[in-house]
Amino acid sequence: MVATASACGASVRVVGLFHQFELHGQPLPVLDVTNLEAAAGEFIALLGPSGCGKSTLLRLIAGLERPHSGGIVMDEQKIDGPDPSRILVFQDPTLFPWRTVRQNVALGLETRGLLRAQGGRVDDVLRQVGLDGFDRAYPHQLSGGMAQRAALARALVNEPSIMLLDEPLANLDGLTRITLQAELAALWERQRFTAFLVTHDVDEALYLAGRVVVLSRRPARILADVRVDLPYPRHRGSPRFAELRQRVLEELGLRAHW
Repeated sequence: MVATASACGASVRVVGLFHQFELHGQPLPVLDVTNLEAAAGEFIALLGPSGCGKSTLLRLIAGLERPHSGGIVMDEQKIDGPDPSRILVFQDPTLFPWRTVRQNVALGLETRGLLRAQGGRVDDVLRQVGLDGFDRAYPHQLSGGMAQRAALARALVNEPSIMLLDEPLANLDGLTRITLQAELAALWERQRFTAFLVTHDVDEALYLAGRVVVLSRRPARILADVRVDLPYPRHRGSPRFAELRQRVLEELGLRAHW
């Protein structure tokens, strides 16, 4: 598929970012990112050891936490708090069990007082994620893949400039995960929001992202920024895909295990 949509995402710059937590009264450095930039409409995957600070970086971009020092800029405006233009999607769909799929997806518009005027967007995104016909279903009636589609729809209905994806497909079975990877790539090609994906799956990162940023152990620093020079749709069996896989595994210190 050749993307024809113009970028509607936002640019992001992470500048001199240092972040730490307190653990048992002692500082625990988590992130030390000197510079990371994403152009509007870019798709960036973050790979690195477990616990190195990838999810924390997403929370900082979302504005849910403030960095210890340094800053993050979105379209030349410093991020200093949460905003509907930046949506975080988690591993767990976190749907409200007492609300239907449609009511869950509409939640953002409802809380902002926009549902009456813009409710048609709910039906649009349900069609986009393949849940039209399931609008009256409750979360317990959905498969894992359908529940994650609902979570994506809940994010998309707000027309975000930045999608922050914290291992959103990690809890799915292999076949469903591959299917949703293709659907997520198609959604991004249509809408061209700026995307940051945290994943531990090298193939997933290479399948979806235009760049793969490899982070070190905590405090996380950027070890490599690998450009994925492959057209969409991508094929995991292509020689270039295999070359990039080997490159990323080498940066992660895992090439000997492949």
